[in-house]
Amino acid sequence: MSQVYLNGAFMALEEARISPMDRGFLFADGIYEVVPAYNSVLFRFDEHLERLERSLREVEIRNPHDRQQWQVLCEELIERNGGGNLSVYLQITRGAATKRDHAFPEPPVAATVFMMTSPIAVPAADSPDTASGGKAITRDDTRWARCDIKSISLLPNSLLRQQAVSAGAMEAILLHDGFVTEGSASNVFIVHDGVIVTPPKNHAILGGITRDLIVELCGQHGLPFAEREITEAELRQADEIWITSSTREVVPITQLNEAAVGDGKPGAMWKTVARHYVDFKRRLCGLEQE
Repeated sequence: MSQVYLNGAFMALEEARISPMDRGFLFADGIYEVVPAYNSVLFRFDEHLERLERSLREVEIRNPHDRQQWQVLCEELIERNGGGNLSVYLQITRGAATKRDHAFPEPPVAATVFMMTSPIAVPAADSPDTASGGKAITRDDTRWARCDIKSISLLPNSLLRQQAVSAGAMEAILLHDGFVTEGSASNVFIVHDGVIVTPPKNHAILGGITRDLIVELCGQHGLPFAEREITEAELRQADEIWITSSTREVVPITQLNEAAVGDGKPGAMWKTVARHYVDFKRRLCGLEQE
């Protein structure tokens, strides 16, 4: 029976309850974060907490814990759920008021804090020589103008992701005014003329922790890299396409809509970056070389 954390207490998931007046339930008024842990070691924890703190500031929710307290809670939750390779989901909402009102409660109410864990599937990057890649589709980006906030208001993302699933794809790559923004639940990279390219961070995309690590690794290993806008034509003509997220890490896309990407197999540049990523993860988390 999995253990979760809710408002100061650990409990079985089946025992967790929130008020129907919670603003997360009524208005999607809250933010979330997902932190992977490998070998029970939180991966890039400071970077994830920086993003959580930024999201809270942007929506004007007071952070209920400092970083040390968050770390203690995350580590205890991992231990209570058996340790190993788990993702930790954190959700903070503005809390439950006495009446439904679009304006923030005055005086403020206590935030609702919920945390849970989920197993992490073996990522494609762990086996770059045998990975098969996946399919993506393109769709217009129909989301709101502040995608840089990791908001729990994910209905547009869910609808776009479901369109991908219904098309037999793992992701929908989103386009706005002819340019790539990101995936419905991922950041996007391409390889074009031997250069790794990803869109710059702005209000149209969520600054991914894995995205930023890939950028760092490119710099550390001298890989040709550019952070700039990607046109739809460049996406369709790319030699390689990747998507990145905290739990899927870096995944090759080998089919876009109904066309093969490159030769239809994970590319050489992806394999290079995947190996660098996995080496970094193993060093940081004390994982043995397979």
